[in-house]
Amino acid sequence: MDIIQDRAWNTDFSLQSSRVKAIKFHNKILTFKLDRIFRCVEGEEVDCPGEFRFEACDLDLCRALLFNKTLGEGRFTGKSVSLWEFMDVYGNAEFEIVTEGYFGNTTTYSGWLWEAEKAPVSAILYLWNCGNRIYRIEE
Repeated sequence: MDIIQDRAWNTDFSLQSSRVKAIKFHNKILTFKLDRIFRCVEGEEVDCPGEFRFEACDLDLCRALLFNKTLGEGRFTGKSVSLWEFMDVYGNAEFEIVTEGYFGNTTTYSGWLWEAEKAPVSAILYLWNCGNRIYRIEE
C-alpha cells in the first residue's frame, strides 16, 4: 500500500527508531528500505516493514554529515560527504533514525550510523526532492 505524504499534512506515520537497511537511487527516485515504519492506527502504535520513497530527488543537493562518535559525548569531529559517496562507502551500514524533519522540499534525518563490529557514530542526512514522499507499506 502506498501513502503519499502531503507536504501540508500532519501524518500518522513516523520513521523515528526505524533503521534504514539499504538506500537505492534510480530514475530520480531515492528509496530507503526500512526495517519498520510506525503508524498510529485507532490510537495504537503499530509497525510494519516498508520503504520510504523520495520522487524527483536531486542527489547533487543531498549531503551526509558524519561524526567520529555519538554527539553529546564531549568533543567530536566530522566531515560532510555527498549522498553518492555515503551510499558507496556505507552501503553495508545501517542508519537508525533518531529525529526526522520535513521542511518544504528538504528532509533532515539525524541518527546513528551502525557498521559491523564498530560502535555507532552520529550522522545527519540532508535530502532534497521536489516530488512526492511516499510511504510504501508491506502488509
